[in-house]
Amino acid sequence: MKRIFVPTQSGTDWQRLLGQPRRHWKKGCSAMSVAACWEDSNPNLPKEVLATLRGANDPAIADLKLLAAFPEWEVALPGGKTVSQTDVLALACNSGNLVVLCVEAKVDETFGPTLREKRDEATHGQLDRIAFLECELGRREPFPDTIRYQLLHRLVSALLTARAFHAPVAVMLIHSFSPSSAWRNDFIAFCQELGCKTLSADLFEAPGINGPRLILGWCKGNARCLNTELPSSF
Repeated sequence: MKRIFVPTQSGTDWQRLLGQPRRHWKKGCSAMSVAACWEDSNPNLPKEVLATLRGANDPAIADLKLLAAFPEWEVALPGGKTVSQTDVLALACNSGNLVVLCVEAKVDETFGPTLREKRDEATHGQLDRIAFLECELGRREPFPDTIRYQLLHRLVSALLTARAFHAPVAVMLIHSFSPSSAWRNDFIAFCQELGCKTLSADLFEAPGINGPRLILGWCKGNARCLNTELPSSF
């Protein structure tokens, strides 16, 4: 995993970091939309992200200032062969806290396979990974088959990253550019299964986690970014 980073000059610099840079770099898709949004907001957090966090009326996540943002942040997880690749890692702070924001961008893409689909095709290593993720989230029983696997490893990635930075708060934020908020029902089902406390209509806190506070959020992205076309570097 790379741990040396250089500043971007434009949103196009995000493309080369993608797992499939030619396939995923398209106008109206999540990779280009989130790059356009975050580059346009630089040096601040996107306004809609700030507004979503402010909605909880929680001093720990209010009035955050962006310290650094890392596109395609990789987190190693036991089992399997691949890392969990977060669309944006943002380190932010206010007068009282360092906050780790792990952002998963979506337009109409799903959260990938369900746990049943994942388990049916899993290697022993992948089953070990699922067990690790469930343990980190304080599960005494496996998650239901209908829960989306991606939500587990993105949430645990936020938790592990916050621990690494000794941050007291971790946020896994779905930055949705979908006009219809596609797949929000899967996100809500995951929050409910975790037994989350409701902080606002879009923010939820997972209980019983070892380490930093763990918050899940849904943020409605700026629709203008769907119509932004960034050049390709390939």
